[in-house]
Amino acid sequence: MVNKGPDLAVLDYGMGNLRSVARAWEHVGARVRLVTQPGEIGAADALIFPGQGAVMDAMALLVDTGFDRVIREWIEADRPFFGICLGLQALFEHSEEGDTKALGIFPGTVRRFRLPFGFKIPHMGWNSVQWEQRTRVDHGLDSERDQFYFVHSFCVQSDDAGLVWGSTEYGGTVFASAINRGNCFATQFHPEKSQAMGLRIYRNFLGII
Repeated sequence: MVNKGPDLAVLDYGMGNLRSVARAWEHVGARVRLVTQPGEIGAADALIFPGQGAVMDAMALLVDTGFDRVIREWIEADRPFFGICLGLQALFEHSEEGDTKALGIFPGTVRRFRLPFGFKIPHMGWNSVQWEQRTRVDHGLDSERDQFYFVHSFCVQSDDAGLVWGSTEYGGTVFASAINRGNCFATQFHPEKSQAMGLRIYRNFLGII
């Protein structure tokens, strides 16, 4: 049976956990294409920006491939977009990791966790998300009950409260664990590693396309 779900272009720029990301999207009914250059995106229904690793390396690769320009233009046009982990952090102006200038699509800084004794970096494992704004993509999720899988040493601090879709606390630090503006969604946690609740987010996202 041919999958007739939405056509997702997943950025393959040299970094990111692409196999598990692609499998998760396919599991919820999407058609997934890994794209290595802007010309391969074509008439995709949505752009997916996965990522893990260092933001300075990611930015160099995005500039080298031309995906930096594509991401800016895609989000500016309010086309469906989903960023994951590093794919959230790179959307902001600056990261303390390597003193890196990021894409600058949204105001804010990515800062290294400054935590009291006893809290480990990276922040790794399951944690809750307080949904600050309810959207169709978090439909069916409960802030008190549901948890998601995180692994990161840097976190987003933004003064734009309207941008923060979800927030999370770790070691006394509250950070933006999910953002939303129009049809642009991004999470610090990994939905593809977050079992049923993560798949629910992906499935809900397909519903807005």
